[in-house]
Amino acid sequence: MSAWRPYDSQLLPAFYERFEQRWGKGTAPFLDPEVHEQPLPRAQWINPDTGAALAVVPIWTEDPRHRSFGVFYLPPNGDIWVLRPGLTAYTENGQASTQEQISLRNDAFRKAVSHAKDFIYGPQP
Repeated sequence: MSAWRPYDSQLLPAFYERFEQRWGKGTAPFLDPEVHEQPLPRAQWINPDTGAALAVVPIWTEDPRHRSFGVFYLPPNGDIWVLRPGLTAYTENGQASTQEQISLRNDAFRKAVSHAKDFIYGPQP
């Protein structure tokens, strides 16, 4: 039985701290979708036995229409790892979301969450 558990609260502060330790001060605000114009999906897991954590968070470039989801792992002893789920990008047109845009976003999110779960629990049959 795995000790990993979903964590449905705010993003763990350790994600911000370790991200900025690795990539520089001020680089982590994108990790929290609530600081932007609309809430976007996010998923987190913690392992209370080891102190490790994993998060799927939205990421976007300078052009806010180009977004994707990243999977970040916090090993128990510090650092932060970027796990590569493959292409999880989608584009928004800046206006009201269309059904197609919502579907693309949801597909990208599901792919990133699936990759995170495979990392935690191993590939599922």
